[in-house]
Amino acid sequence: MTKEKQQRPDQQQLRSVYAFGIFSMALIDVFVFLIPVYAGITLGMSDGKIGALVGARSILSLLLSIHGGTLMDRFGTRKITLVFTGAIVICAPLFPLLSTFGALLVLQAISGFAISLGWSGAQTLIARVAYGNAEYIGRFSTFARIGTTVAPPITGFLFDVGGPWLAYSFGMLWAVAAFIALWRTPEPNKKIANNFKDQNDSLPEEPEQKFRLSDLLPRLSDYGASFALLAIPAVAFTAIAMLVRNSSYGIQTTVYVTYAEGAGLTATKIGLLFAAIELTSGIASWFAGRTMRRFDPIQTLSITTLITIVIITMTPMIGGLSTTAWGVFGLLLVAQITRGFTQGISQPILFSVQAISVNRNQQGSVVGIRQTMNRISGIIIPPLIGFISDAYGREESFYVVGGGLFFLCLGLAVYGRYVPRIENQEGVK
Repeated sequence: MTKEKQQRPDQQQLRSVYAFGIFSMALIDVFVFLIPVYAGITLGMSDGKIGALVGARSILSLLLSIHGGTLMDRFGTRKITLVFTGAIVICAPLFPLLSTFGALLVLQAISGFAISLGWSGAQTLIARVAYGNAEYIGRFSTFARIGTTVAPPITGFLFDVGGPWLAYSFGMLWAVAAFIALWRTPEPNKKIANNFKDQNDSLPEEPEQKFRLSDLLPRLSDYGASFALLAIPAVAFTAIAMLVRNSSYGIQTTVYVTYAEGAGLTATKIGLLFAAIELTSGIASWFAGRTMRRFDPIQTLSITTLITIVIITMTPMIGGLSTTAWGVFGLLLVAQITRGFTQGISQPILFSVQAISVNRNQQGSVVGIRQTMNRISGIIIPPLIGFISDAYGREESFYVVGGGLFFLCLGLAVYGRYVPRIENQEGVK
């Protein structure tokens, strides 16, 4: 087959989005890492309450992620994302002021929504600037992993040294850096096109719409148009894959942290475990484009998702191979590195499959779907595994939830066999 001309991204825009990516994704890790440490160590809350707090960050995001995505498509990704990034700066110093479960639950819902929309904006920016090219999305993932590698261990160390005030102050400064990086990022031109592979520079730009207060309210038509994208088999598959894949993160930010604390690991060591998976993911993401060209992306996503779930749910078995804190840390470190490799390969492929399956002006909507699936797992898994831990035991909760996710992975693999093959960037199947 003849190769089709691939639109070349603007290098200045790429560099700006890469810089924002360093800070935007790490905000998730900083605040999700801190809440189980703060609630568990400082406030002494149970696994069930910690799980509920972690799940609360996804409540508003579940209801409004698609609305946020359509606002980005309608009024500009940069403008909308700046608002939510600024909100994170305001929320950060409020956490140490609150010590009750109810107050933290509300703040988690608000700050979690702002952080989620900030990361959605980063994903939408790279999808538009890179035209869905897995190579550039892979590089973006690497830059994003720089932040998620550096931030958690620093946060853990600051918590060990100065408690929640020092740790959350660092989170506020990180959010300020994200805001500045985004401020320096230009808004990508929005061109009307049916597919990235059909774009050319002669296409007219969409006229920018005027903002009205009524636009702040969700529109059922926007939700209908976004969910209609699920009729595309590749979008439906990747949405389910994202739900299952993100479930591992729900486990990592709840009973995984309390298990590590119970095994004698400090907040700094736990932060290093968080950093290990991010560092490995960043390195592995550079191979995503090559992997997508050589192997079927749908099968690759099925396999990497299964491996990710198996490793995280076997945490007690892996940690149980040693009786010392340093031994447990070393074993969990190896497991995190392995899981990071599979996630680093799969994330850019997942983003790319979705990006090239819809047109350029639907990128915010498809990211909204992706975030909605993230939020579904984020609401269900943390409180579920937390309450199972309270009722039946911490180790047992890993295996019960893991068994359910394993069967979902098998179902995903079966569905993947019916998804049409995805064309790579050269237009070759």
